[in-house]
Amino acid sequence: MTDEHSAAPTTPDLPDRPEPLWRPAPDRIDAARLTRFQAWAAERFGAPAAVPGDPAAGYAALHRWSVAELPVFWQAVAEWFDVDFATPYETVLADRAMPGARWFPGATLNYAEHALRAGKDPARAGDAALLYVDESHRPVPVTWKELRRRVGSLAAELRRLGVRPGDRVSGYLPNIPEAVVALLATAAVGGVWTSCAPDFGARSVLDRFRQVEPVVLFAVDGYRYGGKEHDRTGTVAELRRELPSLRAVVHIPLLGGPAPDGALEWEDLTAADGPSAEPVFEHVPFDHPLWVLYSSGTTGLPKAIVQSQGGILLEHLKQLGLHCDLGPGDRFFWYTSTGWMMWNFLVSGLLTGTTVVLYDGSPGHPGTDAQWRVAERTGTTLYGTSAAYVMACRKAGVHPGRDLDLSRVRCVATTGSPLPPDGFRWIHDEVAEDMWIASVSGGTDVCSCFAGAVPTLPVYVGELQAPCLGTDLQSWDPHGKPLVDEVGELVVTNPMPSMPVSFWNDPDGSRYHDSYFDTYPGVWRHGDWTTLTSRGTVVIHGRSDSTLNRQGVRMGSADIYEAVERLPEIRESLVIGVEQADGGYWMPLFVQLAEGAVLDDGLRDRVRRTVREHLSPRHVPDEIIEVRGIPHTLTGKRLEVPVKRLLQGAELDRAVNPGSVDDVELLRFYERLARERRAT
Repeated sequence: MTDEHSAAPTTPDLPDRPEPLWRPAPDRIDAARLTRFQAWAAERFGAPAAVPGDPAAGYAALHRWSVAELPVFWQAVAEWFDVDFATPYETVLADRAMPGARWFPGATLNYAEHALRAGKDPARAGDAALLYVDESHRPVPVTWKELRRRVGSLAAELRRLGVRPGDRVSGYLPNIPEAVVALLATAAVGGVWTSCAPDFGARSVLDRFRQVEPVVLFAVDGYRYGGKEHDRTGTVAELRRELPSLRAVVHIPLLGGPAPDGALEWEDLTAADGPSAEPVFEHVPFDHPLWVLYSSGTTGLPKAIVQSQGGILLEHLKQLGLHCDLGPGDRFFWYTSTGWMMWNFLVSGLLTGTTVVLYDGSPGHPGTDAQWRVAERTGTTLYGTSAAYVMACRKAGVHPGRDLDLSRVRCVATTGSPLPPDGFRWIHDEVAEDMWIASVSGGTDVCSCFAGAVPTLPVYVGELQAPCLGTDLQSWDPHGKPLVDEVGELVVTNPMPSMPVSFWNDPDGSRYHDSYFDTYPGVWRHGDWTTLTSRGTVVIHGRSDSTLNRQGVRMGSADIYEAVERLPEIRESLVIGVEQADGGYWMPLFVQLAEGAVLDDGLRDRVRRTVREHLSPRHVPDEIIEVRGIPHTLTGKRLEVPVKRLLQGAELDRAVNPGSVDDVELLRFYERLARERRAT
């Protein structure tokens, strides 16, 4: 059992209770997989039954049970989804301490085996497992049978290349079927997958891949974006030179270029057919690494987050199969790149037997409505995107519901940043009035959602529907006191299976501990401001730290400083990411110039080019602003969070203790800038 604060807050009958923007119809509630799961779990495991006529009360009771009876809940999830344990588990949760929780000891399984299960059904073998779409917007299917064949062929070749359980395999790939095949083949042999999108520059990729020392690299010769081809042969050559751990490089000719000397051809490795191409799955312990994701903090190299085969399998089955209500017959499209955790989440749609839609291209090419057109062309049933894209469509006057046939879309989901109230209203007015709008929030750190989609609950403007099952989500004040209807730190007070098993190259676990458990010992602090309402809904207000979160891709400020301050004209810099009330994200770069330097258009262009080429085009600053000096603590640390709070409108004495600052007058500039921006 959990402590007295573990249960989600009850929902009082408030006199000022707002009207929901949308309610699911009774037949939709009855048909939801979550409804069937609750009835089954009530009979089989003693979970609370649904409350007739009051789905909110029924879900709240189920959520309380899922966190109070954590091992029973996750056992129920494993049985409901028929998880195939090659060897049985001894217990569900041997140790619930955070960090270090031990799930399903003794069990062995394989993630890829579950992702490809639908292909073993003769009735489904010819159905599309993947639908690939590029900027031509012509869907190309890959059947379940063909996906199994390609994965089986590639897995056998990886074994022949000497890839063994625990070896790292990397991808410098866009969102194409080859990336899915490479991930699943790596998982099939017990390898550890890691990927970056090809719009990342060599330095950003090396900061990530060098940490894990991959033995194989899958790489394209380039990619297409915005109607243009972008050659990446030079970057791939640099990666080969700078990654001495590589034993093989696999060339994928997306632009039709020849393989570089010594590289293997993709087609040769995936050509096997017949019995020799039937996948062979390595059964690994539940906590065996599945992949490494990267999430930047405020200092140092990106965190290399290791998540487990079993933990991701169970968490994604729960999230996709129950919360997103996905299963056979559905088509799941989320606009993402392979450098964002949402790509891994998207691929996991295969676990539920869903057809996964892969879109490789610009979100706004040839027009702002491009993503909606992909949803139309592919018959998407659950369409996920960023809040920023929704707001861009609103601003551009896009009318998806009027101009396109989106009749199959039953859910529009958003993440990356909080969806503002006007975004909810725009989807309701311009896509469909009978539309489930699922604003969700989680993180790369768990590769899942803490709160968001619940198919049986109403949608309120500006609010996430509820905390997710098995997620002991709370809002705490600085003293660890739970808050309701007040802004606090987002914390999780009990373990989730997909929490990292470790960080790579963190032998004593100190960086892992300091990333999440330093503020509240034994409790996960995520770094978001949140409100849990007395109606059981959740509001996310943005980051409570200074991590840069652009279009869902997080990057540490240290990455920006390292690149920008190599320019001789820049003495020191300060970059801030500011979530705005209208859903926008303003990322200014403040620079203190070297003596004699001038911030002209030429220097601004060099700064932007440096960030674009060496780090990521997503993190090019919106403005470059000259300042007299950069403010620091008395110990020399840049004052990122206080400056962010000033730019969000806080008064100086509420944003920082003036006695802890080296030059408080430097902060008054940001206070004035915030006032000027509000005035305009």
